[in-house]
Amino acid sequence: MRAVVCRAFGPIDGLELGEMPAPALPEDGVRIRVRAAGINFADILVVAGTYQEKPSLPFVPGLELAGEIVEIGAMATRFRMGQRVMATVGTGAFAAEAVARENDVFALPDGMDFATGAAFPVAYGTAHLGLTHRASLKAGEILMVHGAAGGVGLAAVEIGKAVGATVIATASSAEKLALARAHGADHTIDYTKEDVRARLRDIAPRGVDVALDPVGGDAFTASLRTIGWEGRIIIVGFAGGTVPQIPANHLLVKNASAMGFYWGAYRAREPELVCASMAEAAAWAVAGKLRPHISATLKLAEAAKGLKLLADRKATGKVVLTVDG
Repeated sequence: MRAVVCRAFGPIDGLELGEMPAPALPEDGVRIRVRAAGINFADILVVAGTYQEKPSLPFVPGLELAGEIVEIGAMATRFRMGQRVMATVGTGAFAAEAVARENDVFALPDGMDFATGAAFPVAYGTAHLGLTHRASLKAGEILMVHGAAGGVGLAAVEIGKAVGATVIATASSAEKLALARAHGADHTIDYTKEDVRARLRDIAPRGVDVALDPVGGDAFTASLRTIGWEGRIIIVGFAGGTVPQIPANHLLVKNASAMGFYWGAYRAREPELVCASMAEAAAWAVAGKLRPHISATLKLAEAAKGLKLLADRKATGKVVLTVDG
């Protein structure tokens, strides 16, 4: 099958469009004709060989996709042939075909196109489960979202508003903050030009209740300094490149918590919880509460270009690859 192939760990420029054997279908899985695939920051780490999970070479990158079911394993019962679905996979989304475990496949809602479906699972799955389950975000609380124009960040802004929280968004430019406001942010902070702590003292004098951080570095420090009583910091990733060290005394005096959140681990350990979370997020999308933003749609052969947009922080929302057969 036609696929984007990684033959050696390293820079994204080493990816090539080539041929790979079609993956074997597991008994509890389905085979999907891929129509579109979402690009994620984690894909850059997988290609570099620095992600939590390291695939065997050669492999096809890509964590999420949307398409149609063309084959069903003997033990899979939830889906039907030809059904439109979105799915998550460890690797393999940047190809003409992919296989996914039944628990990692979700019905594509009526009215949602394949590109939007490919942009949905990782960003909205992470933001929804992280905020509603891990952080227990409640209506009336104050949520701060770092990297608010990125895939997970923008999804978190929308989900925070859907829950009923007041949302503070931080980002690195006026254009990115305008996008966050268009998706529901109540307050915005440009951390390249403004004193984040001073602005937060004005917006939330008692501190924020929940901070979602996919960036790390200075963003995490801002969260730690401004978290409120019994506040919760959700650590999603380190897109800024710096893994912070946590002074435990800052958590102690406010009875605050800093919690790791790796969505992929829930897929493996608690698939029922993930399925319920995705079902609710999809229902919110159908109701118009969530509006996935795609800043670039590229062809499969342009996978390296798409990954570079993320690496250089030139993308907002999601970047999607289309697969034309």
